[in-house]
Formats: sequence, C-alpha cells, structure tokens
Amino acid sequence: MSDWPITMASVLAAEQRIRPYLPPTPLRRYGLLDAALGMAVLVKHEHHQPTNAFKVRNGLSVMTAMDADERRRGVVAASMGNYGQGLAWAGRAMGVAVTICVPRGITQDKMDAIRDLGAELVVEGNDFDEALLVMDRFVEKRGLYPAHGVNHREALAGAATITLEVLEQAEALSCRPDAMMIGIGGGSQAVGAMTVLRERAPQMAVYGVQASGAPAIHDAWHRGTPGTGANPDTFAEGLATRQTYTLTFDALCAGLRNFCLVDDAALSDAMRLIWRTTHQWVEPAGAAGVAALRALQPVLIGRTVVVVFSGANVDMATLRRVVNKEV
Repeated sequence: MSDWPITMASVLAAEQRIRPYLPPTPLRRYGLLDAALGMAVLVKHEHHQPTNAFKVRNGLSVMTAMDADERRRGVVAASMGNYGQGLAWAGRAMGVAVTICVPRGITQDKMDAIRDLGAELVVEGNDFDEALLVMDRFVEKRGLYPAHGVNHREALAGAATITLEVLEQAEALSCRPDAMMIGIGGGSQAVGAMTVLRERAPQMAVYGVQASGAPAIHDAWHRGTPGTGANPDTFAEGLATRQTYTLTFDALCAGLRNFCLVDDAALSDAMRLIWRTTHQWVEPAGAAGVAALRALQPVLIGRTVVVVFSGANVDMATLRRVVNKEV
C-alpha cells in the first residue's frame, strides 16, 4: 500500500521520547514453552511495564508528542482498561489531566487502577466502541484533546517501539526470528511491528490473532473490506472490539501473513500453559499469541517466533475461573 500510516522516522522519534520513562522490557526463552509448542519462542515481557501492559507505550508516545496548549487542555480517551491505565500513568508523570471513558462491565480492578493513577473515570456505554462515542462527546463539550489508542499515529509509533527492542534483543541472544504472533484488538501493536520489520527485517512474517467472540477485524481482513461486527462476547477485554479502525485496517490487510481466531477456552488453556512453563501470569488477551501458536502449529513448527505477553491485568475472579478450568 502507498499510504502506510506511520513512518520509521516517527517510530524512532517515539522511542527517543518514551525512553526516559520506560526502560526496555525483557525478551526471554523458556525451554518448557519451546518443548510444548515445538518451536523456539521468544517472549517479550510487556506485562512487566509499570501499568502491567504495553499500552503505556501508546499513551506516552501520544502525550510526549503533544504541544503545551494541548497538554493544558487535558486529554480524553476510551479504553477497556489497559490503555486507560497507560495514559493515566503518562498524565501523572507529565502533569496532564486525563479523562478515561470505559464501558460498563470492565473489571473493578482496572477501574480502581485508573482512578488510583489520578484520572477522571467515566463509565458509560456497553462496549469499547460505545465508549469511543462518549470520548467524542467530551472532546466537543470540554475541548479535551482526543488521545485515541488506535486511530492516532503517535499511538501506533509508541506500540512500534516494542519491535525495535525485540530486534535488538534477539540479536544479542544470537536469535534470528522468523515471525511475530500478535493479538489484535485495534491493531496498533501489529501495525507498529510491521512498520519496523518492513525496514529492519523484511523476512519476518507477522501473524494476527483475535478472539472468536470478537472477530470483527479478523472477518473484515478475510473479506477484504472494513466493517462492523456483533457486540463482543469474550473474556479477553483487550481483544473486545467490534469494528475496524481507519489507521490500521488497510495496513493489516497489506501486511499480515495470516489472521486466525481462538476461542475463550483456548485462551484459558494458553494462560495455564504459560504459567506451567514460564511462571508468568498474563491476562486473557496477553495469552492470545501462545493460543495462536497452538492453532497454527503445523505452519510454524520448528520456527523461531516472537510472542508478546501484552498485559497481566487479570482480576482474581477471572484467574480463579481459569485455574479451575471453568472457561
């Protein structure tokens, strides 16, 4: 495609802006996980971020790129939890007022964390895309700066810094990855990865995975046209979207090698596998990459693949259901 949403220069600029706040997260291998999946798995530990999720990169990249007048106005965003925490963390670090719009039904733990970071929390709407409409209303009525977590070029550039680190760290480990497997809610992480790989490692493929209970982007990708799906029905809050997004959809169509679905049972099973083999607890969306490696094992067996543990903000009730195999 001719009009790629971000440039490599914007990614490098974002990396310079966020580095004073966020050190690189680890990239590690676990022999037990490799053996279970039949491939070499390089795990990027984004759940070790200060908000336990990669979305703090998106939020910091947006906020550090804003001018002084935009920061004085304050920012507003919609979130299922992780981006809200990331933007609130960035706002606290930089002295910027933050308003986060979340839909009804997200976990109390995530709402408490957003408030604890100093943000104003607005609970309205039935899903993420309805929370976006609430965000738009606050932009119009209060004049707040709209910090969309997906449809914002600086958010994509922030997410792309994950892959910059992966390539540097893989080289230090004497590894040459063949592919990345990335969970897709809106697509910022996948589009960011493809931006970096097009420039630095074009031989690497990027695969996407979405929850079968929220398949809107997956279905649109296979159809080749953007669109809206049914209301999400998945316990993976980070994947629970129901429409394609302007800045990411065409790039996903142009760049993804393949795009698969996994159901909640597969996500739950992947969470247990991750615990057994790495002793890391992740949230359902954070396990999507491992669940997809199982689904695409015949294609990827024997390869070296990067997965991102994208978040670990899982509440006790959900964790109990996963441990007891109730999902």
